[in-house]
Amino acid sequence: MEEYDVLVIGSGSGLDVANAAANQGRSVAVVEKGRLGGTCLNRGCIPSKKLLYHADVMETIDRADEFKIDASVDGVQFAEIVREVTADVHGSSDSIERGLSSSDRIDLYRAKARFVDDRTLELSGGDRDGERLAAETVLVAAGTRPAIPPIDGIETVDYLTSREALQLETPPDHLVIVGGGYIAAELAQFFGTFGSEISIVGRRPTLLPDADEEVAAAFTERYADRFDVYTGYEATAAMQSEGSITVEASPFADADGAMASPTEQISVTGDELLVAAGRTPNTDTLNVEAAGIETDEFGFVETDAYLRTTAEGVWALGDIVGEYLLKHNANHEARAVARNLFGDDLEAVDYSAMPFAVFASPEVAGVGLTEQELRADGREYAKRTYRYEETARGSAMNAEGFVKPIIDLEGEILGCHIIGPEASDLIQEVVVAMTAGTGTVRDIRESIHIHPALSEVVQRAFSGEFTLGDTHGHGHSDDHGHDTGHERGHSHDHGHSHDHDH
Repeated sequence: MEEYDVLVIGSGSGLDVANAAANQGRSVAVVEKGRLGGTCLNRGCIPSKKLLYHADVMETIDRADEFKIDASVDGVQFAEIVREVTADVHGSSDSIERGLSSSDRIDLYRAKARFVDDRTLELSGGDRDGERLAAETVLVAAGTRPAIPPIDGIETVDYLTSREALQLETPPDHLVIVGGGYIAAELAQFFGTFGSEISIVGRRPTLLPDADEEVAAAFTERYADRFDVYTGYEATAAMQSEGSITVEASPFADADGAMASPTEQISVTGDELLVAAGRTPNTDTLNVEAAGIETDEFGFVETDAYLRTTAEGVWALGDIVGEYLLKHNANHEARAVARNLFGDDLEAVDYSAMPFAVFASPEVAGVGLTEQELRADGREYAKRTYRYEETARGSAMNAEGFVKPIIDLEGEILGCHIIGPEASDLIQEVVVAMTAGTGTVRDIRESIHIHPALSEVVQRAFSGEFTLGDTHGHGHSDDHGHDTGHERGHSHDHGHSHDHDH
């Protein structure tokens, strides 16, 4: 049995910790059964955003007439677009594998792994079958996979997950999507822009249900103008016949038994079905119980504030922890684990300014608390919205959307939520203010913004009068400036956002 100082399961953000350990002179091993680079590189944010940029270009051309420009598309080499992105992604993955395979500091094991004892793994597959590895420190960073909900007949249907959809070389005539989160929104944008008819079936009252309620409502309205959107429905059955797939759905009752607004069953038929109903952690493939690693009711690894698991010497990070299923969060957690493993003092992971973005059309981004979270906690807050169209750049772009900052009554930024062009870039100054500044309205309001850049929409959103939010869902006008600049601590109850795949 080979023994190491540090053993990493997974080759996504866990590689950052492996490299940090190697730099400390520790003996290190990495175990990976799939392509090197993890979900983000191979099946998530990198290929999806590369594909989505092609859709952005197409959409720009389609809108040219709004700006008195005659433009048309003579043809789209759709298969070549997908093949080029796939080749690029595979090239990056192969480069990582070559680097690790030739490394004299890190041993790479290309095999499946399962725990058989404390900090001890047994490998399976290929020429590694039956080998065992042990380490003083083990990092579980094995990620998640697409979740398949209990739909009658789903096992008899040739459905797609995000993995297959990202390599589909012909756009479907009619794509039916089960799920209303980030993956569903982005892939609807990609295929819809290139001519597919899109039908989306989601259980929640809005698409993007983890976003701020006003943003989610606006996003759902925009998508309903483009696609067939059925919110408040749960897919119950699926069947396939002669090249078509039919999904039946019923009104969805929430955990309290409250029925969604629809009251009748629906049936939707297309030539392809995409199941984008969240993510499942890979803990069930690792036999974590043998190592004393506890999981929550969804199967995500339980960790403390420092990302230590319940097993001595075992740490975890990334999607398999389930805090935020986002690549930048996994990288953030990897830095925290490296600090805590090799630094002098333990440091809790700070999630207080964790942003997200949805690269759809319209684009959505946010950071911090949503209005519905604050209302549920009974916390006092103030909010306002400012529209893109009210800035010079936004008007020139014919942009629709708004910025919604939320603050406490002393002016601390509790959250900010954006829907509209370049939302993923615009949110960043709020993230920096919440992380590096005092985290108040003044940080944004008093910073000099280039005129007439689009970033003025953020500055102006933080510069006007705020309205007090009422914990009962009502609001009234507030004439106070709320810019006292007091520095306060952040708190956030972090739930599992299982629809994320970035």
